[in-house]
Formats: sequence, C-alpha cells, structure tokens
Amino acid sequence: MLSGAGDPERARTAMNALDQRLVRRDRQLVQLLDPAFDKGDLNPGYIKGYLPGVRENGGQYTHSAIWATMAFAHLGDRQRAWELFDIINPVNHAKSATAMATYKVEPYVVAADVYALSPHIGRGGWTWYTGSAGWMYRLIAESLLGLRLEVNQLRIEPCLPAAWDSFKMHYRYRETVYHIEIVQGADQAGITIDGEAHPGDAIPLVDDHREHSVEVRLKKA
Repeated sequence: MLSGAGDPERARTAMNALDQRLVRRDRQLVQLLDPAFDKGDLNPGYIKGYLPGVRENGGQYTHSAIWATMAFAHLGDRQRAWELFDIINPVNHAKSATAMATYKVEPYVVAADVYALSPHIGRGGWTWYTGSAGWMYRLIAESLLGLRLEVNQLRIEPCLPAAWDSFKMHYRYRETVYHIEIVQGADQAGITIDGEAHPGDAIPLVDDHREHSVEVRLKKA
C-alpha cells in the first residue's frame, strides 16, 4: 500500500507528502495526482483520455482516497484517518443546499470520483460504484472500527477518535449474536465475555445459537 511500508518513518514521510499535496480540505476532496496530465509529452495511458481534474486524471478517484485513509489508520494517525473519512463520506456533501448544488449527485451512495478542476470542482462523478462502496465498507469496519475476523475468532483493534469513550456493535456469527461494547481509555486492557474475564486478546466465536455480551477494554493511548 505504501512506498516504504516496512519502514514506519518512510511511510509517515510519504503520507505527509500526500497530505500536503493531494488533500484539498478547501474543496472536500482527495486527489489521485496533481497536476493532471494535460500539456506535455508524458503519456501515462488511458487516464490522459479524461479531461484534467476528472477521475484518475487529477480528480478524486475514490478507491485511492479510501486506501490513503486506510494507510493513515494503519499508521495510528487517527486524526487524519477520520478527517479523510469525513471528506470522502458522501453524506457530508449534502449538509447544505450550496454543497448539494456543487456535488449534484446522490449523497447516499459512493461516487467513483469527484471532479477537482474549475468550473466543476467538487462535483460527483460515477455514482453507485460498487468497487469504491466495497472498499468504503472495509475502511469503516476493518480500519476504523478495527474488526478482523480470523477463522473462528474476532479481533478488535480500532483506530478511534480521541473523543469517543465507547461504541457498541452487534455481530452475527452464523446463528449466534454477539453484543459487543468497545471501551476506550481503560486503565487495563482486557475482554469480558458474559461477565467473565477472557484471557486472550480476541473474542472466540461459537455458534451455540445464544446471545452473548462482550466488553472489550482498550488501554489509554
């Protein structure tokens, strides 16, 4: 995912450069590249067939914006991970009549791209895009809320906003439901299942057709 991903410092340097050069907070979008391929002899292939600022040619290509958000979460940079999530969340393009008039497409589904150059800056492109929607689901469930299914156990290693004290989820494993509360900022990390302390660092999943209550406590950052 990252150049220098095996070296945390190189990865952070790369992501800082991405933040500085490609995150357009003023326009609420994350560009794939900048400047667009327009003038000049460089020919990267089919993306030059798009107008400058559209889709992969300098616009927000939502796949890559999601991957960038995942990368910040992987680095433990929860502030920028959630900031980028707020930027690419389509709902946030409909907070006002002015924002909706700019975005022009459905704010309740994921758009493949958002235009990045005048006169269409901030306009949504190809909506109902299942590839980006699938990655958005993984971003929320896995990178931000931290769910990771490992065969018959559930590991939870979230990247949460500092202001969150806790959140709850209801996880269905086959015919069994686990009601899980994740508590952030505990003095001691640990897992309690149905009122009893669990010695491991993951929730064992058993399909016994019962409902289970789980508390996952995360230590203070």
